[in-house]
Amino acid sequence: MWRKILTGVAIVMLVAGIGLFMFPIVSNFVGTQIANSETEKFDSQLENLVDDGLTFDDAHEQGKIDDEGYLIDENGNRTSDNPVVFKADLDRLYKDSVEYNENLKTNQSSLLIDDYAYAQPSLDLSSYGISDGIYGYVSAESINMKLPIYLGANDATMSYGAAHLTYTSLPIGGKNTNTVLAGHTGYIGRIFFDNLRNLQIGDEIKLRNYWDTLTYKVVETKICKPNQSQDIFIKKDRDLLTMITCIANNSGGFDRYYVICERTF
Repeated sequence: MWRKILTGVAIVMLVAGIGLFMFPIVSNFVGTQIANSETEKFDSQLENLVDDGLTFDDAHEQGKIDDEGYLIDENGNRTSDNPVVFKADLDRLYKDSVEYNENLKTNQSSLLIDDYAYAQPSLDLSSYGISDGIYGYVSAESINMKLPIYLGANDATMSYGAAHLTYTSLPIGGKNTNTVLAGHTGYIGRIFFDNLRNLQIGDEIKLRNYWDTLTYKVVETKICKPNQSQDIFIKKDRDLLTMITCIANNSGGFDRYYVICERTF
């Protein structure tokens, strides 16, 4: 009797141990698949860009798309696998993004006054017919990283990918810009910026937006205290991409790990 009980307990403990061992592997695999799915959807939207002069609002009013941006037939049935985007909306988004970045060149220091300034999205993408909140994606082949970019560094956006810090340059490139992206490390079930520390000087980072693919190279990595934020500011005549994640400081707290990348002309 006792032998059967002990055998049963041993089996349960063995299964539980295997489950605990496999959980990070399985959850990280699932998380990677989710991120890949979002970036593949982004590419698919661009391949099926609607260029007929209509905007999202026009198409919705005419009954060509549903509330989430999927093409529909006369019966309201979806006829597309992904939401569509409209060139007229993206042209307006690009114009507004350029204006946003231009304004930062003279006003950034007065806008970045506290941590809460980063959280509110710099632009409301839904007003441009973008329902999933994704502005683009960042990828680094050397560390097998590909993450969607969401606007505003808050709990919601950082739970799904890389978050753009508001009042830093929107990710469209150009001289006198510094796009800053923040990502989690050690987030259960998802690999975000966990492998950022494996990037080496010279590694390529690609930044895909609705209009172009920008290529940067890692030029510097550093560890900073939370109040040492000088590297998020625009640097004269440089086109920068700065990625930040938390790193344990061995004293029960966290410092910040920076990867600074530059695009040359």
